[in-house]
Amino acid sequence: MKSRAIMLFAAICLILSTSKTFAQAKYTISGYVKDKTNGESLIGISVGKPGTSLGTVTNQYGFYSITLPAGDQEIQFSFLGYNSFKTTVHLQKNTTLDVNLETSSSTLNEVTIKGDKQEKAINTLNTSINRLDIAQMKKLPTFMGEVDVLKAIQTLPGVNTVGEGASGFNVRGGNSDENLILLDEAPVYNSTHMLGFFSVFNPDAVKSLNLIKGGFPAEYGGRTSSVLDIRMKDGNNQKLALNGGIGNIFSRLSVEAPIVKDKSSFIVAARRSYIDVLMKPFMKGDMKDTKLNFYDITAKANYKFNSNNTLFLSGYFGRDVFGFGKDGNINWGNATATLRWNHVFNNRLFLNLTSYYSKYDYSLMFSNSQHKSAGEANQQYDWTSNIINYGLKPSFTYYVNAENTLRFGVQGVYYTFKPGTGIGTQGDDQHIRSLADKHALESAVYVDHEYKPSKRFGIQYGARLSSYQLLGKGIEYYYADTTPGIRKRLIGSKEYGAGENMKTYYYFEPRISAKYSFNDQNAVKVAFSRTSQFMHQLSNTASPTPLDIWTPSSNNIQPMVSNQYTAGYFYNSPHDSYELSAEVFYKTTDHQLDYIDNADLQLNPYIEADLLPSQGRAYGLELYAKKDIGKTTGWISYTLSRSERKTPGISLNEWFLNRYDRTHNLNVVVTHTVNDRLSFSGNWVFASGTPATFADNRLEYQGWDIPYNSTDKRNNYRLDPYHRLDLSMTLKGKQLHRWKGEWVFSLYNVYGRKNPYTIYFRQNPDNPEKKEAVRLSIIGSIIPGITYNFKF
Repeated sequence: MKSRAIMLFAAICLILSTSKTFAQAKYTISGYVKDKTNGESLIGISVGKPGTSLGTVTNQYGFYSITLPAGDQEIQFSFLGYNSFKTTVHLQKNTTLDVNLETSSSTLNEVTIKGDKQEKAINTLNTSINRLDIAQMKKLPTFMGEVDVLKAIQTLPGVNTVGEGASGFNVRGGNSDENLILLDEAPVYNSTHMLGFFSVFNPDAVKSLNLIKGGFPAEYGGRTSSVLDIRMKDGNNQKLALNGGIGNIFSRLSVEAPIVKDKSSFIVAARRSYIDVLMKPFMKGDMKDTKLNFYDITAKANYKFNSNNTLFLSGYFGRDVFGFGKDGNINWGNATATLRWNHVFNNRLFLNLTSYYSKYDYSLMFSNSQHKSAGEANQQYDWTSNIINYGLKPSFTYYVNAENTLRFGVQGVYYTFKPGTGIGTQGDDQHIRSLADKHALESAVYVDHEYKPSKRFGIQYGARLSSYQLLGKGIEYYYADTTPGIRKRLIGSKEYGAGENMKTYYYFEPRISAKYSFNDQNAVKVAFSRTSQFMHQLSNTASPTPLDIWTPSSNNIQPMVSNQYTAGYFYNSPHDSYELSAEVFYKTTDHQLDYIDNADLQLNPYIEADLLPSQGRAYGLELYAKKDIGKTTGWISYTLSRSERKTPGISLNEWFLNRYDRTHNLNVVVTHTVNDRLSFSGNWVFASGTPATFADNRLEYQGWDIPYNSTDKRNNYRLDPYHRLDLSMTLKGKQLHRWKGEWVFSLYNVYGRKNPYTIYFRQNPDNPEKKEAVRLSIIGSIIPGITYNFKF
């Protein structure tokens, strides 16, 4: 009896084992997809079995993994701009398959068009994501003939700025400091050169960018409005290649080449402006030593040890200089370094380990050395400030099967804030005023699950647990509650030693996105995400400037927390010639920072007494239409939105408009290719004027006119609308062996619109008894540009 039971048990185990073996008769194909011409890894390549819903896309490092049943399986690799590649794999075990794709001709064939379907918004799970590559950005009209990353994303729905010269950009009602800007995974704190006119990202070194406005994947955190994820080129591992351009504002040059062919390569790209050099012959007297320039260097190298291990090292250094001889000088800049290791454990498990360094600093100097009178002592004032951080991010991707993908990881970043040191010198006397350094540790653990059970339905959900610690050495201040809108009164303090925990915050951040496709042309998506932000930029100007202060959360400054809800409808035409989308969003943000009237932000150790907690809300509709195929291409984006705040003690405790609110925002981008050598492009933008606070009454007292706001409402007026037309023409030269050249002619602000940046009031120069309003325009005329681009 016992032996029969044992035999029965063995038979059941054999049956279960056999059924399990049959059920698991699936194998995994994985590998890297690269450009055959230069060995560059390709992001977002569609990989799948034709005619089925089984498919995936390559990750940010060009790696893919797909699990399919045993037997002969046809696999297709496709992407817009590349020839589709099909191959049949006889699956009897896990297989590694690396693929090199060839670029397609300028005339897109039917196969390539079909291959692009995976990249269309209708086929992705995430909502509120826009992806641009350099080829698309180069089609846009340029400022001074130069391709610019930030100018490109400002043509997308939900993105705007407060005007020319604005440092940064605003997304869905958020401030510019609420955008997480990553360059090869290292954060960048000031994204512009020359007071906002150019971005710090050299287009010759940029591979691609993703702008995420909502439905954030769990791997991203630390900001509440958007993520701008920029990936640098790896460098040509096949042959030497030169790219560059000579323009009327700056010139640039990039060099890329293999170190060891097929295994290792590098790229170095540099830019330098020379507007001050060109203007020097015309600058006389006190202006002859004027400085106005910027420069930057971007570099990256990689080494492939074997099919499972690749190492990357990249960095950026840039600087802006703005000075008036010996009387004054302002300079600021970013520096980043990223060390990254890609490791493939097996066909399904992928690791990216990133460590990075990032620094942003600025300094200013004023002196009377050139204008002092006889016997007067030298006077000089120097001010410096910076923020430094070190980060470590191991992130894993586990391709469970064709329907399930898991992403999980740990992140940590250590901050050092140096709010400012001011040194005043008069003769031999020196006075130093310095704010104490601040230190903080931000860390997170996250998990994200992507589940696609069918061709029609998919869902991505996950969570992020973020923690933040403000660390000593430092002083914690305590303030008494006062009338809202009035400077708080200091009542006590507590001193902490080095490394001691001064304040801790924890936040649980759920994320979820879902998509349902009615058919191949129509789909709907919904998303919810909660995000938190532990650092803040202090600025009481109309637009952030390079000299604004970054400060961490503390016992008096709570982290910002945002909840965003998004829903959208997406349409793709039957032949993939164009796509349409309509998205609505609603976002609330707690603990944004506002300021009492006349707040003192400069070297103020009690600055927290001048800060006010504020609630924010933003909601709107975003429409987007894009055409990729044909001689005439482009896109139209329109945003109807509202961004508001509510701050105790401000504007009668009622909701008021944000400074960067724009009710209407329209962008029309059109490119027309005449032939292989000649193309034209145009961009027209229209946006409602930004809100501003102006006096609406005046009081006469002892012969003085005192303007005041009788309603006590903040941002009670709106400036005139902003609109501008840009045009450009690209003329390609004849190819001489490997040399390719092209001329780019551009006109910025074609009809010379004097768009208002702000309005200020002054006494009439001819009649001081009269007051007048003056509209300040940063650019009020046509600005031509010409650039010669070359490639070798």
